Amino acid sequence: MEKEKWIIPYLRQYRGLFALAILLGSLTILFGGALMFVSGYLISKASTQPESILMVYVPIVGVRAFGIGRAVLSYVERLTGHQFILKILSEMRVRLYKIIEPQALFLRSRFRTGDILGALADDIEHLQDFYLKTLFPSIVSLIIYTVIIICAGLFSIPFAILLAVLIGLLIFVGPIVSYIYTKTKNEQLKRGRHQLYQQFTDTIFGISDWIFSGKYTTFIQRYEEQEKKLLALETKKHSFVNWRDITNQMVLGAVVILAIYWANEQTLSGEFSPTFIAAIGLAALSLVESFLPIAGAVSETTTHQDSIKRLEAIQAEAPPWIESENLNDSPDTSEATIEINHVSFGYQSETPLLDDFSLKIGQGEKIAIIGRSGAGKSTLLKLIQGALVPTSGGVKINGLNAHELGLAVPKFMAVLNQKPYLFNTSVMNNIRLGNPEATDEEVYEAAKMVQLHEMIMQLPKGYETNMYETGQRFSGGERQRIALARILMQNTPIVIMDEPTVGLDPITEANLLADIFDTLKGKTIIWVTHHLIGVEKMDRILFLEQGKITMEGSHQQLLDKEERYRRLYALDRPFYMNG
Repeated sequence: MEKEKWIIPYLRQYRGLFALAILLGSLTILFGGALMFVSGYLISKASTQPESILMVYVPIVGVRAFGIGRAVLSYVERLTGHQFILKILSEMRVRLYKIIEPQALFLRSRFRTGDILGALADDIEHLQDFYLKTLFPSIVSLIIYTVIIICAGLFSIPFAILLAVLIGLLIFVGPIVSYIYTKTKNEQLKRGRHQLYQQFTDTIFGISDWIFSGKYTTFIQRYEEQEKKLLALETKKHSFVNWRDITNQMVLGAVVILAIYWANEQTLSGEFSPTFIAAIGLAALSLVESFLPIAGAVSETTTHQDSIKRLEAIQAEAPPWIESENLNDSPDTSEATIEINHVSFGYQSETPLLDDFSLKIGQGEKIAIIGRSGAGKSTLLKLIQGALVPTSGGVKINGLNAHELGLAVPKFMAVLNQKPYLFNTSVMNNIRLGNPEATDEEVYEAAKMVQLHEMIMQLPKGYETNMYETGQRFSGGERQRIALARILMQNTPIVIMDEPTVGLDPITEANLLADIFDTLKGKTIIWVTHHLIGVEKMDRILFLEQGKITMEGSHQQLLDKEERYRRLYALDRPFYMNG
């Protein structure tokens, strides 16, 4: 069932292209056999010195027709097959990305980065080889095998049975034996390499102990012995492949000899003209030769199976909502209320980063969260985004668990980070990323709201000006404004700001914050910051310490009641002391 998820659905979806590629592949091989048959007949007929050129004119036309036809069919078959493969691979990559992307914030806790990159790059490519080098040739071979046996049976049942047995060695027995042997050796090699890498890694970490004990030569000898064992396995595997290929060539030769012998017998009995002997021999050679790569292709399915297993592992680790088309019955995202009820969260045995934390944020509220590093600010944001699951308690958005929203999360909230990523493309494309369906006029309007339209229009190509990688063409404040315009295009009820003004000078910071608060009117703002510039415009300010709220209130309330807040504000805003 798991294998069906990554193979069968795509065959069903593109069954028309699949069937066409199989048909064209079969016709290509049959045209190749026909070309060799007519060529053999032409050579034999020409050697008899016919009375007129008209006696060989039809075979000459046949050679040209089948030769051109074979080339054309082969080209069209490749186009069709690759179109089929590219459609499937594009959908596979999108599907895998959709599985990975919603989990991006916490994916590394369960998978190594190399495994994810390998799945996106190598494993999908291996499935391409499965279609092109294993599935297509195997099905085509079965079709050609059936055609050969049926055609041979029309002339002689015993001859057809002999052909079925001999060719069956090439497309059934050989591939099965090759698959079993190769799978066994690959498993042994995999275990051996794993042990070797583990042994090498352990030794590297304990290399000082090896050197001081004087036993490093023991490690070297043991490592070399392990490498020799792996080399012996590799040698056996290559030796098997060589003997398999030799055996296949011998079977091919036996089929050709049998075909020639049978054609000669038919000639002696008066059934065939002698000119057909070479034709039948060459046709047999061409057709049966197409079966030779099957054993090697089938033996490589062990690699394809490993790729499927890795893809299945990533899919199995994903929450159930990842590939759901329902998306929690399309929740209403026009507004959002956040409820955090007695939430605790910690990593294994560590002290909880949040301890019995509760908070309710209504639509349109502006909340500033302040606290030293390690106070739990980032953890709180990840819980709200659904990237983390609380150890106890619950985080709900409009009554739904945040970690179960899945692909609906981007519809509820947008994030403005310290360094928003800008792509090596035009300003227009970077802003439109927030809403790919937006019109140019909507992009212009968003740029105007963040005070960028006039500046963009003065660029060499206006909105089509390239930003270069990470937006290096623009200043830090301009990059943040473009990211803000992108958020406006996304039009979510919640905006999370994770220290978006870090690294900016005080004047730029103050101006940017003023624009942010002005353009995000009516939206819920959750702002994590270390600075107190702009907190006057917040509805509530929360101070986090050791996973708990130690101070809470509006700016004026905290100034009136909290001496500690007054000191912090005075340090961050020296003019307050003078005002």
